[in-house]
Amino acid sequence: MIGCLLMSLAVFAQLTITVTAIPANTPANDTIYVAGTFNNWTADSSDFILSAQENGTFQISITPPPGLVKFKFTRGSWETVEGNAQGGFQPDHELQYEGGEQAVALEILSWEGQAGGSGTAADNVFVMDEDFSIPQLNRQRRIWLYLPPDYATSGKSYPVLYMQDGQNLFDANTSFGQEWQVDEALNQLFSQGDEGIIVVGIDNGQGNRLNEYTPWPNPEYGGGQGSEYVDFIVETLKPYIDANYRTRPQRDFTGIMGSSLGGLISMYAVMEHQDVFSKAGIFSPSFWFTDDIYDLVDEVGKEDNLRVYLLGGINESAGMVPDLNRMYSQLENEGFQAEELQLITHADGQHSEWYWAREFSAAYQWLFANTTPTNTKEPAVLGIKITPNPADSVLQFSLPSSMADASFELYAMDGRLVFTRQAINGQAINVAQLEAGTYICKVYLKNKVIGSKKILIAH
Repeated sequence: MIGCLLMSLAVFAQLTITVTAIPANTPANDTIYVAGTFNNWTADSSDFILSAQENGTFQISITPPPGLVKFKFTRGSWETVEGNAQGGFQPDHELQYEGGEQAVALEILSWEGQAGGSGTAADNVFVMDEDFSIPQLNRQRRIWLYLPPDYATSGKSYPVLYMQDGQNLFDANTSFGQEWQVDEALNQLFSQGDEGIIVVGIDNGQGNRLNEYTPWPNPEYGGGQGSEYVDFIVETLKPYIDANYRTRPQRDFTGIMGSSLGGLISMYAVMEHQDVFSKAGIFSPSFWFTDDIYDLVDEVGKEDNLRVYLLGGINESAGMVPDLNRMYSQLENEGFQAEELQLITHADGQHSEWYWAREFSAAYQWLFANTTPTNTKEPAVLGIKITPNPADSVLQFSLPSSMADASFELYAMDGRLVFTRQAINGQAINVAQLEAGTYICKVYLKNKVIGSKKILIAH
């Protein structure tokens, strides 16, 4: 009898969440979901839909385990997550669930990005794509682009910096608390004589941020999709950027940067892909997440010259500065020279956007010192010619004898791999089965990307 009573109480013990008001610009037919610690932060779970009530409110009852509960409301994706009163980032709702009948009432103040404000991004910042494909993880992501003020008229090709947490880089309306002001910082440096750079900002996956920014799982926190995420940057995003914008695609002109877990994944990327990146800004990195990052440095070692900028604040966690010192020593042990490494700590530094914003300019200037745009076009995939372009049914490759072992892949403009790896070996390649349109041809030599070219197929 006692056991039955306990089972009955467990069935009826629940947390009731009521939304008393929603933004006026909420699309009439959209469904409102709740995502949180109780459903692995799934933005569109059919089991977590709020029901419309006769009094105009929305409600759901859930049965999370007792303890701290965190959650947010969405309209079915992290691109339609709730925002703050200004349409910017809304921190997680948090409450302590005691395990019995409990209720909470909240308002949804806005939907992120729909507050109607103009935002704080400079005129030379734009969203390149709201739903750029990540084929390696079967997801989509918003991609931001900063172009130098003279990009439209200069004819120059520019170095490129790939940055994590794109929401936080340019616009206060989408940032976590405070933006990095990357655009303001770079525009000011440009006005003082800096020749400019392209910045590619990749939004984090919100509920998938931990997964994507960690190459190895943590026993307590999980994660471990970082390798696939970095493959996306290297194999899909970078070829697209190089094919569609005037970049200097070689490693000497390509950097990566991030903070916190974004610093961890940026450290992984620069070590794992020294053939792609030659510089990395590692801000307040979450090296605590796994010792595997140190093991990676030991296993990979120095394959080429790098510039690595390690930054952290003494007011962060007790382990931050020791972790940075450990990484610096590890890099030194692998043969990286003093001029390739920079370790900066500040007594007032905190694990916060304001700190990283303040330090961005100095890190950028050190990382890209003596790295400038060029007024001349880059060689077409290191001497490889691809004809005809536009093509009808076949592609013909002409390449030097030293590249006899080269191979290629074709990608659609949304990042999908449409033609798997195939040796070039001087043969005509049949592309008649592909739909008419623009594609990116990526060329490899000994499994390393040596260039990319935009190809137009017109049947």
